[in-house]
Amino acid sequence: MQTQKLDVHEHQSNDAALAETALSNLRQLSMKLAMAEIDISVFDSMQPLEDDWRALERDNLQSLHQSYDWCAAWVGAFQRPLAILKGTHAGETAFILPVEIVKSRGLSVAKFIAADHSNINTGLFSENFAGSGGSIDADQFAGQLQNALKGRADLLLLQNIPLEWRGRQTPLTGLPTVQNQNHAYQLPLLSTFEETLKQLNAKSRRKKFRVQSRRLEAAGGFEYAVPETSEEQHDLLDTFFRLKSARFASLGLPDVFADKETKTFLHGLIDSRDEAKEYFGLQMHALRLKGENDGRIAAISGISRKGDHIICQFGAIDEELVPDTSPGEFLYWQTISALDGKGVALFDFGLGDQTYKRSWAPVETAHHDVVLPITPFGVAAGAAHRLVTRGKAHIKARPKLYKFAQGIRAKIG
Repeated sequence: MQTQKLDVHEHQSNDAALAETALSNLRQLSMKLAMAEIDISVFDSMQPLEDDWRALERDNLQSLHQSYDWCAAWVGAFQRPLAILKGTHAGETAFILPVEIVKSRGLSVAKFIAADHSNINTGLFSENFAGSGGSIDADQFAGQLQNALKGRADLLLLQNIPLEWRGRQTPLTGLPTVQNQNHAYQLPLLSTFEETLKQLNAKSRRKKFRVQSRRLEAAGGFEYAVPETSEEQHDLLDTFFRLKSARFASLGLPDVFADKETKTFLHGLIDSRDEAKEYFGLQMHALRLKGENDGRIAAISGISRKGDHIICQFGAIDEELVPDTSPGEFLYWQTISALDGKGVALFDFGLGDQTYKRSWAPVETAHHDVVLPITPFGVAAGAAHRLVTRGKAHIKARPKLYKFAQGIRAKIG
């Protein structure tokens, strides 16, 4: 008779794996049953939701762009109709999807508030819902969202969502999606700035920084400025608008910051801050020159913070000043090094594939758009969005074709 010696540790490991599998299956079953008990309400104003909203946004992994203050600044500037979706389970708020209705050519689209100026979106979910990941019954969830938006929108279009964000899978996984043509780029900030640089080509980057520093000193010197007063911050934002407008004009592209509402929105974010919660809507940083160009701004950027996550919202340079120093990239060095020891874990360069982002960011995050039709008109619009998005992704993946498309766009103006 043959006998087999069973390793007790292996036996325990197998038991643990089986227990974890059973627990996972139980969670999935529980969540699917709970979906049937979710009640979705639609709100046309933000104020009744403020307490629940602010409670959900305390979660570090919920995006800044769905925070109450960020959305309130946009709503105050644009005054679009709202259709905010609130899910309730067992008397508690399970989720809030901050949605506004954007109308164009007879089509009503439900989109994240401020979607046109958001780099990353997550929605707002309770701890239980956020931890459910892909275990939600997606078909049932989609049906509930469609029923809630009937008579209000033709299409639910939730853009720029990472299906997995910092180790957590979104509860929106399983809804019909298309991968967005743009990815986002992030730099993890480690225990020291030196450790952070080791993720990159540190030797090459330090050499480039020394060269830039010498050239700036030869031109009269510089000052890295983060003004403390609200008035100075607003002045810097106006400087950004001027520099960016000149840049778009030189490329023959439309100025996405030109309209009054967008400017009002961004100015509103400057005064939105809460030091205790490590939150600010927008903070302006600048590279100011000395010498013969004393006081002039060579590079400027606007960043936002929520918890340990910094997002660069935009940047611009004065192309007439010190062009051989790459002032925009030099400003990033100043900003990122200044964050050392400030409790920041991630510096996010936002959406868009650009050379400087790839040189700074070892992490690339794909984004997806939820495309959920509500009406037959929405079915056609959703199909069009998928087609256009895939077309853009195809072009952007081919540098020569993308350069050609940019040239055509500039000529069209």
